[in-house]
Amino acid sequence: MGHVSDAEVAEGVRLAKQAIEAGKEDPDTLWMAANTLSFFGGEHVTAASVIDRALTLNPNSAHAWRVCGMVSVRQNQPDRAISAFERGMRLSPLDPLGRAFTFGLALAHFAAARYEEAVQWLDRTLGEEPRYRPAIRGKAVCYVYLGRMEEARDWANRVLELDPGFTIARTSANYLPPEVLARYVDGLRKAGLPER
Repeated sequence: MGHVSDAEVAEGVRLAKQAIEAGKEDPDTLWMAANTLSFFGGEHVTAASVIDRALTLNPNSAHAWRVCGMVSVRQNQPDRAISAFERGMRLSPLDPLGRAFTFGLALAHFAAARYEEAVQWLDRTLGEEPRYRPAIRGKAVCYVYLGRMEEARDWANRVLELDPGFTIARTSANYLPPEVLARYVDGLRKAGLPER
């Protein structure tokens, strides 16, 4: 995804709020709007209540559960996130967006400082999409926290092979809450990735 301007973000958030008003009875409208509010607007509390409404209307929406998981990660509620992602995966085991569930589970376990589990879910993600850069960066970071520095550096090298211009300064992981993001960035640094 390219850079989105502040004006585009503001417009997206405004439209999401309109959609929530207009689409009170439509669970798909609600989960999409909640995702926009959380991801672009940082309005996680509002997004969480909108998602709850979507899930009340349709408890079998795998995508609503996926967004519930992501909003929970952003609120640093990893256990709520894990149960949401797992429920979504059960509802849609062959989902074409399967990577979104497995990567979400990796993020939630990382947030909870369960690095072994995070690595397992990153491996599942890379099994589906071997060049998925956020998962490759995630492996470098998890190995730092597992004290496996040689592997951390190997994965950091893989990051740079796929993305030679990568720097920590311009990494965006706005799917993580600030305190978890700080730990993630520290891991990138310790894995040997360039600052600028």
